[in-house]
Amino acid sequence: MKQTEQNSLYSSLDSMTTEELLEGMNAEDRKVPEVVGGCIPQISHFVDGVVERMRRGGRVFYIGAGTSGRLGITDASEILPTYGVDGAFIGLIAGGDRAIRRAVEGAEDDPLQGWKDVLGFNPVAEDSIVGISASGAAPYVLEAIRNARAMGMLTACITCNEDAPVAAEAECPIVAVVGPEFVTGSTRMKAGTATKLILNMISTSVMIRLGHVKGSHMVDMQLTNKKLVDRGTRMIMEETGLTDYDKARALLLEYGSVRAAVESVEI
Repeated sequence: MKQTEQNSLYSSLDSMTTEELLEGMNAEDRKVPEVVGGCIPQISHFVDGVVERMRRGGRVFYIGAGTSGRLGITDASEILPTYGVDGAFIGLIAGGDRAIRRAVEGAEDDPLQGWKDVLGFNPVAEDSIVGISASGAAPYVLEAIRNARAMGMLTACITCNEDAPVAAEAECPIVAVVGPEFVTGSTRMKAGTATKLILNMISTSVMIRLGHVKGSHMVDMQLTNKKLVDRGTRMIMEETGLTDYDKARALLLEYGSVRAAVESVEI
């Protein structure tokens, strides 16, 4: 039996108090970071490959079904506002955009649609792809990984089951075995948390390696609201030594990014 389908370590959830439920969930959640930590060598190997390919114009595709697909789309959608990079990460989900909000029955069982969805973005060999599947057996994901690898793309997967089919197909398998879920089979819980952490690690480390962070600051972030303008202003003050908030803010708005504003002062 798959680890993600094993019975919960907790019985009679329906008779627990609210506090007992929360304590049980929290106890299970605390196991996840340690498991993810054990995957760092595999994550690092993939990130290094992605960085090399992105420097030559490659992109990263996230492809998954259900919760896995939604997590990939969430991570990919944050790259532009956070790092000012458009189109570097692309999230795809079985069933298309309507599946982001509502489950599309049977979508993950179509073995051909995953690769068709990737083809819609004209993939090239310099691209990379991450197949996201807690079970590791979604046909939508599996066939996409097979085809991507055949055309020379760098392939990885995130799964929470040992001996998962997708791990055998990917060059860089990332296997985070978090064990039985608090609610039996509900992989939006620990498996979803592990997946979210790993996606954060991949995209963030790639963006840092590619120069979109200076020190610890998001110097290429988009200025989409007052909070971010304020954050950017304070970054400029810290980086340049300016003490006049209004002057730093004016520079930010004039140059459109923290990076450009800081460079204008340094010149």
